[in-house]
Amino acid sequence: MPNEFQQFLLASTGQRLPLFGQEFFSNPPSTFAPVTDAPVAPDYVVGPGDEVVVRAWGQIDVNLRLTVDRNGMLVIPKVGAVFVGGMRYQEMQGAIHAEVSKVYRNFEMAVTMGQLRGIQIFVVGLANQPGSYTVGSMSTLVNALFAAGGPSSKGSMRRIQVKRANKVVSEFDLYDMLLKGDTSHDMRLRQGDVIVIPPAGPLVAVAGSINMPAVFELKQDGAPLGEVLGYAGGLTTTTRGQKAALERIDGRESRKVAEFNLDGEGLKQPLRDGDLVTLFAISPKFDNAVAVRGFVAQPARHPWREGLRVRDLLPDADAVTSPDYWRARNHTVASGLQLISPQEVSWDYAVIERLKPDATTELMPFNLAAAIIKGDPQHNLLLRPGDILTVLSKSDVRVPQNSQRRYVRLEGEFAASGIYSVRPGETLRQLVARIGGFSQGAYVFGAEFTRDSTRQLQQKQLDESLDRMEREMQRVTADVARNATGEEALGRTAQIAEQKAMITRLRGVKATGRIVLGINADSPAIKDLPDLALEDGDRFYVPPTPSVVSVLGSVFNPNSFVYRESLRADDYLAQAGGPIRSADEGSVYLLRADGTVSSKRQRGWLGLGGSIGSERVMPGDAIVVPEELERVTLTRELKEWSQIFYQFALGVAGLKVLRD
Repeated sequence: MPNEFQQFLLASTGQRLPLFGQEFFSNPPSTFAPVTDAPVAPDYVVGPGDEVVVRAWGQIDVNLRLTVDRNGMLVIPKVGAVFVGGMRYQEMQGAIHAEVSKVYRNFEMAVTMGQLRGIQIFVVGLANQPGSYTVGSMSTLVNALFAAGGPSSKGSMRRIQVKRANKVVSEFDLYDMLLKGDTSHDMRLRQGDVIVIPPAGPLVAVAGSINMPAVFELKQDGAPLGEVLGYAGGLTTTTRGQKAALERIDGRESRKVAEFNLDGEGLKQPLRDGDLVTLFAISPKFDNAVAVRGFVAQPARHPWREGLRVRDLLPDADAVTSPDYWRARNHTVASGLQLISPQEVSWDYAVIERLKPDATTELMPFNLAAAIIKGDPQHNLLLRPGDILTVLSKSDVRVPQNSQRRYVRLEGEFAASGIYSVRPGETLRQLVARIGGFSQGAYVFGAEFTRDSTRQLQQKQLDESLDRMEREMQRVTADVARNATGEEALGRTAQIAEQKAMITRLRGVKATGRIVLGINADSPAIKDLPDLALEDGDRFYVPPTPSVVSVLGSVFNPNSFVYRESLRADDYLAQAGGPIRSADEGSVYLLRADGTVSSKRQRGWLGLGGSIGSERVMPGDAIVVPEELERVTLTRELKEWSQIFYQFALGVAGLKVLRD
């Protein structure tokens, strides 16, 4: 429990300072308890209750364990009584040997101590657990203090007395042992010894930037500050050496505060009972430095000097190329083609953060390229102590589109396929023209243009559509459970299970990010490409002209057939054997190579009427014949599965999932 001074410090300063040395007794290690197998000191005084082990060999062979009786006598068979009480251990063997020699000759003897007697001692005064204790006869003052829990929060650690026969035979200062490991004044106890713990002496507290903030006991008022700081383990690495604060109780009436330097004179400052010394840490502020951080080769602090400018800290482009950029660039050697443009520095904007005299922060933006590359005085700003210069990457702050570095992949049938850096404002048509156009065998109608931002949007919409389907399926499942009976219930349950399996398979299909370009099917050329502004990471693939048309779904022979310009959709269906009995002939649709879909339903919506049987077919197109599904509520709500595929540009990959 904290003493009054500790409670006073808590109430006045909010600091919970421990009493130095008290934690030493809170959980004492067993190694400080008296041990029974410890070597017996030569000067140990033998007394009643001690066990003595006598071993002899030669003319006699004995192994005796004898106990000293209350009269101090050892009784040895065939020898008689030997007086050992009050004798020192080192003297006892000679005395016993002399008595045995009177009866026997030609033998060797060893005398040792066995179980030692217990002694009764008393711990009084301000101990944590005062009282009477029975301890081993080898116990010392420190052992007894541990047994009693040490001094209480009001007891002294520096003036502990041992009284023997009403006289003080030792005064022990625990600080000697706790601070220096000095146990020279620890003494062995005897029967009837009294350990007296008087009230604590003057108390002072040391707080703040010190190794061991605590409350310390002085032997007397007036101890110098330097001595007390030694008790506290000395100053920390970050202690501010210029000054310390002293709070003192003046005349037991009021408190006063004083400051003094931690120099030679300051360390001589005498301390009194109730003093509180507070040491301060140095400020984290740098008085003569500027910092560079962000997208730079080496974030660091640099010494400030008069006339220091931005270009002095960042002299060239290498200074604003971060290690991450080079690591990513080196990684491309092992990982193949990988665009690393988002690691690029933002040359248009950097900023200096400056602390103003009124403690507010001022931001000073400038053009990094103008400062470093051109040395423009308007942007090569003058720096002050404490400034923080931050360089950003293009991924940190979105820069204008024309300032962004973009790379586009042109793959397949081009005059020069490859990865190209896009000029500001350049479109797909302009880029293809710039690199020399298409190769002779290019099938532009079947080209695939994919974009990552579109893929993310398509995937989000696809996931939302499938989520809606699952919710609707749960509703229909509940309706079937409530209303359908007998064979109708079995049929509905089987159909619902089929639809659930279909949704599960669709979860494995991922959106491609394809954008339908709407290219003219007849002799397409560069002029037919849209003026689509390009984004970083776009991919434009132009395949060679395919030679087949595929027929998929519910036909007798799903297959791919050689393309002939004169054939129409019905002709290819006939080559596939035509629709089977379970086919939904009214829902046949044509999945074109350019990503568009043509269906009878679509033509009906547009007011065109008729089937797609006479529809013109292009190389790479696919004719899809869906299976007839019973028009139950679930089917009407989910519409056609085919909408999922062409709405999100899933193409033939999605159709394969449908067929599995």
